Amino acid sequence: MTYDATVDTVMGEDDEVIMADGAIKVVSDARSSLFLDGLTIDYSNDLIQAGFRLSNNNASESCGCGASFAV
Repeated sequence: MTYDATVDTVMGEDDEVIMADGAIKVVSDARSSLFLDGLTIDYSNDLIQAGFRLSNNNASESCGCGASFAV
């Protein structure tokens, strides 16, 4: 499985809010949200790997870059 994110302003009929912080919401379809339980999202502005960092304690395996995982 892989993580994929886009910026959007419209929710689909099958979408549900997973996390919210003010006006910012993390949204997923109901089927995929089962795999996001335990997901934490952090942002780093360091020189080597700036950007969002996703960590899922329920993932049994993940690749070195953190973009894909298995449950």
